[in-house]
Amino acid sequence: MALPIAKTALDCSEFSNTVTPFLHQLRPLPGLFLESATNLAALKQIYLDTNPLISAFAFSLMLSPIFLIVSEINKNYSQVDRLWSILPTLYNAHFAIYAHLMGFETKRLDTLLAASCIWSCRLTFNYWRKGGYTIGSEDYRWAILRTKISPTLFFIFNVLFISLAQSILLFSITTPTYLLLLASRLASSSGTPVEPWTFADLIFSRLMVAWVLTSFFADQQQWQFQSAKKSYQETAKVPPKFNREDLDRGFIVTGLWSWSRHPNFAAEQAFWLTLYQWSCHTTNSTYNWTGIGALSYLILFQASTWFTELISSDKYPEYKEYQARVGKFVPRLGTDPKGDWKVPGKVKTVAEKVGEEVEKDAKMARERYDLR
Repeated sequence: MALPIAKTALDCSEFSNTVTPFLHQLRPLPGLFLESATNLAALKQIYLDTNPLISAFAFSLMLSPIFLIVSEINKNYSQVDRLWSILPTLYNAHFAIYAHLMGFETKRLDTLLAASCIWSCRLTFNYWRKGGYTIGSEDYRWAILRTKISPTLFFIFNVLFISLAQSILLFSITTPTYLLLLASRLASSSGTPVEPWTFADLIFSRLMVAWVLTSFFADQQQWQFQSAKKSYQETAKVPPKFNREDLDRGFIVTGLWSWSRHPNFAAEQAFWLTLYQWSCHTTNSTYNWTGIGALSYLILFQASTWFTELISSDKYPEYKEYQARVGKFVPRLGTDPKGDWKVPGKVKTVAEKVGEEVEKDAKMARERYDLR
């Protein structure tokens, strides 16, 4: 039997009922797949006979050595990054397809899949326009990290984290969808307390789309700023709708970025946290085991953002001031007005700094003259 026996919505959220009984399917799955690789009917039967959570997990494990080998051959460690915006939606599609094949009620899963596709489109587009899919493109943080640790230690890091842990993480953030699948199975049966669609489902799905839109607008604001900064550096002319002070600073502090130092990251985390909360509501549980994926995602963003800001604070002199005034993810109350960077003594433009240097040199020249 591929799915657990569940009589109530709460049964769908219990790890001992929904996961443990099917772990034994993981080990023989690769052999079964290879034996039936050329037989589509047999492959379909294996797909239906295997718990969908186990088959998805097996796929994430299968990708890990591929990521490792390709990254070591090319010495490019952004292989997982190229699929970051695609894999979670593939897992969500897998759960939805399984439900369709089994004849379950799928409105909730189809709606979730639509939101996930929108999420993928936004993130894939942003990664593409930044050149992420060009040959040789790599996250600059990996290059910096390689200079700070030994090659042996970085290889171990690649095996355990970049190739393995990240692949499993992209699977784990979609595990709430498995619970929604189990709830859909209950909703398909007569006499069960689980409704196939409720007003709460509408709220959760629309909220997920709202988070994607927030990320999109944050991405767009950052893209426009970086494009303006590049033009300014090449032509020394300030593009329309921008001012010299902001461009001299080197990083964006306006719009959504005046409320959060990483509004796109904040909305990205909120998207998957909302999916987890959706599974809790649907299964009538205050919390459930799928929260491990959402929590791991939050931890990853905390660590990666810390490293990113460490680099930014070294690159931009005013970045520490920005950190003091604006929250990393959540808006900070009780600081200076958002977006107001013209407070005396706070931030100085390049022109102001040059003027100070000129005045300092002139003062030293006058002092030398007076000593004669």
